[in-house]
Amino acid sequence: MSELPASVDRNILDQRIILALQGIRESLGCSLSEAMDVFGARYEELRRERPGDFIVGPGEYGRGFYS
Repeated sequence: MSELPASVDRNILDQRIILALQGIRESLGCSLSEAMDVFGARYEELRRERPGDFIVGPGEYGRGFYS
């Protein structure tokens, strides 16, 4: 995976899903579907590497977000 800007990680950690997807699309020049796959993979990496940096737990993350 290409290097993503730090703002994408910050948006993922802060549960700003749409902004994270926009950042991924802009930096990689990919489709929304591809960006969602990248988002999912990066989310899992961040959960493993930096679990304490998330503002909500895994059970609450994305609640109310429907794509």
